[in-house]
Amino acid sequence: MGRNTRKRRMPLATKVTAGAAALALGGGGLVWANFYASAHEDGGHNRTKSRGAQVATINCPDVGQKLTKVPRKARRGVAKELALLDRQITDAYTRLAETRQAQAGDASYVDNAILGPLKSKRTATLDRIGVNINRAGGKAPRDLGRFARCQGVPAEQPGNGGGQDQDQDQDNGQNQGDGGQDNGQDQGNGGQADNGPVADDFIRIEDVQPNSRNLPNGLAANGDGGSTGSFTTECGTNENELRNSDNVIVAPGVSNGAQHQHDYVGNQANTAFASDEDLANGETTCQNQGDRSTYFWPVLRIQDGTQDIDQDQPGGGQDGNVGKIVAPTDVELKFVGNRTSDVVAMPTALRIITGDAKAFTNGLNNANTAWSCTGFEDRQVTDKYPVCPEGSSVVRTSAFQSCWDGQNIDSANHRTHVDFVEADGTCSNGFQAIPQLQVRLVYDNIPAPRIENGQVVNPFAVDSFPEQLHKPITDHNDFINFFDEDLMNQMVECINSGQDCQ
Repeated sequence: MGRNTRKRRMPLATKVTAGAAALALGGGGLVWANFYASAHEDGGHNRTKSRGAQVATINCPDVGQKLTKVPRKARRGVAKELALLDRQITDAYTRLAETRQAQAGDASYVDNAILGPLKSKRTATLDRIGVNINRAGGKAPRDLGRFARCQGVPAEQPGNGGGQDQDQDQDNGQNQGDGGQDNGQDQGNGGQADNGPVADDFIRIEDVQPNSRNLPNGLAANGDGGSTGSFTTECGTNENELRNSDNVIVAPGVSNGAQHQHDYVGNQANTAFASDEDLANGETTCQNQGDRSTYFWPVLRIQDGTQDIDQDQPGGGQDGNVGKIVAPTDVELKFVGNRTSDVVAMPTALRIITGDAKAFTNGLNNANTAWSCTGFEDRQVTDKYPVCPEGSSVVRTSAFQSCWDGQNIDSANHRTHVDFVEADGTCSNGFQAIPQLQVRLVYDNIPAPRIENGQVVNPFAVDSFPEQLHKPITDHNDFINFFDEDLMNQMVECINSGQDCQ
């Protein structure tokens, strides 16, 4: 498999013609019987039908989130095994999707032919994770094997959090207002190629109540007290069209570790194989060359019957991400202060992930999605894509964790070294306040989808792992700090003194 890093030199899109019925997913030649495009309907736009399925998707425990104590020497090896767990889920999901006829004739088919073999593969991989940890001088959890079992999620109950520990986290992600439970029960998986999104994943922004989004994550740290300044860095909108399906934070050394495409602004050296030295010396799209940080997020695609340059590539069509990629037309990268205290400088190479690419099956613990429309940004949703009125544009915003443990630039699960502020704006557990990154992405180039007869026409969706069904709640954002020391100190001084700088 070749590298999947690309800068697009010319646009390439292929119109899906009437009668098209096959989409390669994972190279398996997967046939989706309910995918079709008709030149006779809606002016040639793609419309999607769907049918009920006994099992809509596969829900597995997110092992990476459970491993909070992994010796540094073992982390790269463990990361590769975790990426293999993700690939095993994708392969099982592919098998699930291509055997619908067999499932219809055998109620035990999914358990025997898909979930059983998946458990065996996961058991072997989990054993290797334990060996990696123990050989590096750590102590692997004795009960790692309990994370081997996965569940099939019925079409009536997608997103029910069944991939939790399964013996202790059963309430995590269950029956949550933002959890995406009511996802078009009569629509199968929906979306283009039956892999989402469905009509129920969308909501008219006018129907969202102002100031109704209520998540513990993503609290804006800035306010009218403490350190009230801001620092804005201008890094473009990915005019270079630099994208890949790697994730150097979660899956270093693994090509296609994310299984979905990312847009990159800032640092141009970001691949799965980039070292900190590579990133520190990389070129940057930021106007201030002292900012070589890397900012990246999953791309948005319009499922209008056209395909993009990666239609046959890992991270694209091979992993169920189909449609035309659209880059944001405006990117705002702003760092703000803390409501109750000064902020301290971020350490070089600090890594922060906000949101959760697996929130559809994991539940809301790490979800941090804010979808809205220009002119309506007091109305934000987590588990829906917004349908914006004419003249209004889709907006994605992320407010990053802004409390740091004062020691580590990363942690084993890429979460515990940073935290969100408490409701009163303070940092708990002895953590220190750092500048909070707030990312605002605006898309002037996304036409509003339509809902007709319970089906979504020309939907847009965020790239995701296939089994996450392109749910809006899986949106996430990544940052690695490579501000030089002088510029970082300027940022801190600016924020703490109440100035607005760039």
